[in-house]
Amino acid sequence: MRDMTRVPRGPLRSTLGGTVDLSELPGRSVLFVYPRTSPPDGPPAGWEMIPGARGCTLESCSFRDLAAEFTALDTAVLGLSTQAPHYQAEAAKRLHLPYPLLSDETLSLAAPLGLETFTFEGAPLYRRATLVLEAGTVVHRFDEIADPGGHPAEVLAWLTRADS
Repeated sequence: MRDMTRVPRGPLRSTLGGTVDLSELPGRSVLFVYPRTSPPDGPPAGWEMIPGARGCTLESCSFRDLAAEFTALDTAVLGLSTQAPHYQAEAAKRLHLPYPLLSDETLSLAAPLGLETFTFEGAPLYRRATLVLEAGTVVHRFDEIADPGGHPAEVLAWLTRADS
């Protein structure tokens, strides 16, 4: 779906160190928003019962596996969740992710970008979505993501069509 919402200004802590302000990113970026990556010992009890929650690690790894294709389309990839930066850094290292994961612990992007949330074990989490950004503006969004592992290929196909 076409959007054209401007991304609000504000720093988000990054697993690559420092902060990233999505409103200041040049060019095109894909921001995939996910609830949380599971710890090495697997998801917490009850996680599998939440519609749409399962598949965050698989989605992250699928974006990793297609990193060269996104780069070939001059498109940066970034992940976003509400998880703390230290947890994200462990996951990024363990999963060998070549792109940054950004932390939005305060849900600062939820209302301005219309990102849905839910609560699990008392913690607010984002529902899965993917935003295509052009110079700080949302130009396309994917909100209904049925197959997290296959979704990165779907995004890549959309970008390829958009470039033709």
